[in-house]
Amino acid sequence: MHEKERHRVILSAVEDRPVVTVIDACNLTGASEATIRRDIANLHIEKKLRRVRGGAEAIAPPQFTGLAGRTFAVNETLRIDDKQAIAQAAAALCDDGDSIIINGGTTTFQMVHPLVFRRLAILTNSFPLAEHLLKHSKNTITLSGGTIYREQNILLSPFENDITRNFHAKYMFIGAQGISPLGLVEADPLVIQAEQKLIRQADELVVLADSSKFDKRSSLIICELSKISTIITDYKISDKAASMLDAADVNLIVTRSGENQYEGEAAS
Repeated sequence: MHEKERHRVILSAVEDRPVVTVIDACNLTGASEATIRRDIANLHIEKKLRRVRGGAEAIAPPQFTGLAGRTFAVNETLRIDDKQAIAQAAAALCDDGDSIIINGGTTTFQMVHPLVFRRLAILTNSFPLAEHLLKHSKNTITLSGGTIYREQNILLSPFENDITRNFHAKYMFIGAQGISPLGLVEADPLVIQAEQKLIRQADELVVLADSSKFDKRSSLIICELSKISTIITDYKISDKAASMLDAADVNLIVTRSGENQYEGEAAS
C-alpha cells in the first residue's frame, strides 16, 4: 500500500474511533510498525491528527464510537478486480428460488451485479446492496433490523428477538477481516455477535475473501473453519493457506480476475 493510501486509511480510522493504536494501523494497512509510526509522525506534523502514546487520535475526537476496521469507502477501492471475480463465483452458486443471506462488506457487495438477473429471496444487513437490488432487480429483499453504521454501510443489532430468526437460508455469504487456522476472524465484537446470529439461519456458510485475508490475524473469532462449507478466493492464495483449508475439509473455489465477468444489468 502506497504512502498516500496508508495516510487515507489512518485518517479514516481516527475519525471513526477514539484512538487508533499502531497495531490497529498495521492490521488495517499491512505496513510495518516502523512505517506506521513514521506515518503518524508525519500526519501529526501536518496537523491532520494528534499523536498519542502507542498510536493516534483525531484532532476532534468523534462523539459516536463506530466499528473497528476500515470503512466501506476505503475498502471498496482495494483489489476490486479480485472482489468482482470472487463475487461472480459466489452468485453462480445460487439458483432461482433460493433464499440467501448476504452479509455487508465490499466483497459481498460486488454480488449485486450478477444477482440482478436472478429471482431470489435475500436477507441482508447491507444498506447499499439492498438499495441497488431494489432498483435493478426483481429479487425479494429483506433488511435486517438494527442500528445503521454509516462508515461501514451496515445495520447491526445485538438483540436475538429480531427478523433474522424467522428467515431460513440455503447459503449465507460473508466476507471477513481474516482467515486463520483457528477460523474466521473479525475486529469488532458487535460485528461478530450479529454475524453469528445470521450464520445460525443458513444451511451453508460461504466465505468471500481475497488471498490477502489469509495473512490477517485478530483475537476475535467468528467461527471455526469446520463451520465453513466453501471459501472463494483469488488465484494468489498460497499453498500453505490452501493446505490449511484442505485439512479442515473446506471446499475451495479459486477465481482469476477478468474471467466470466457479467455484462450490463437487468432493467427494473
